[in-house]
Amino acid sequence: MPAIAGVEIEHRYLDLDGLRMHVAIAGPEDAEPVVLLHGWPQHWFAWRRVIGPLAERYRIHAPDLRGFGWTDAPRGDYLKETLAADVVAMLDELGLDRVRLAGHDWGGFVGFLICLEAPERVSHYAAAGINHPWVEAEPGIAAKLQIAGRLSYQALIASPILGRQLVQRVPAFVRTLMRGAAADPARAWSGGELEQFVSQWSEPDRAAASVAVYRSFLTRELRRLATGGFAGQTMQTPSILLAGSRDPVIRPALLGGYERNAPNLRLEVIRGSGHWIPEEAPDELLRHTLALYEQPAG
Repeated sequence: MPAIAGVEIEHRYLDLDGLRMHVAIAGPEDAEPVVLLHGWPQHWFAWRRVIGPLAERYRIHAPDLRGFGWTDAPRGDYLKETLAADVVAMLDELGLDRVRLAGHDWGGFVGFLICLEAPERVSHYAAAGINHPWVEAEPGIAAKLQIAGRLSYQALIASPILGRQLVQRVPAFVRTLMRGAAADPARAWSGGELEQFVSQWSEPDRAAASVAVYRSFLTRELRRLATGGFAGQTMQTPSILLAGSRDPVIRPALLGGYERNAPNLRLEVIRGSGHWIPEEAPDELLRHTLALYEQPAG
């Protein structure tokens, strides 16, 4: 288990109706709770640069989502609604009625779903490196071809045979994807930090979970997004969406369209950051997130 210098971490395992979930916990026991949700291909350690500062005033809970890190990787569809239900079950098990929430990448989308489906459980929400549920489709064939190019890695991972082999047996594949989405890989990861994420995928069940995460998205969830499936849902939670100006997949210029459905959401572009905002721009993430968390609760 990786460690964070100068930060005391408690590693707890919860039984959530048969799913054994790992949660990294830090900060004063009597402080107000914050939950941090990672994305692919990471786990709780993705938040290592912000857990310490956040734990000075909050009680931090950073779970490994289903299929990642030290949480079980059962067979299943890995719909993001399933991952969101796991997090709500975690809140119930820990006795956390209402939390401040943050999510990155797929964890960011899971966070949006929690705000929509269980709004009473979230007082404030900070998302990073992910589209919101009301993203508008880009017009024109050229734009659609550009989207297909940006998502081509997802199709590779979603392939039941090739995807699993690449993720499990070719660590350079995951390593290359991660480095390619960073503005400056040397700034994002030092020492063996990158390998903390890459090494988990040598486990067959976790490699299969990666396939399921993207296969569920491309075969079922993408259509809902592309056809405005969330248009009838409104999110009132005070929120912020952080986007890296050099993120090759989540383009800041395409993140409008949320204003009617999420009137309390604000978009902020982090200059010079790639996709991995919690690691590439932790100070900026902390500044925006703490300012949000100090606002009156929604």
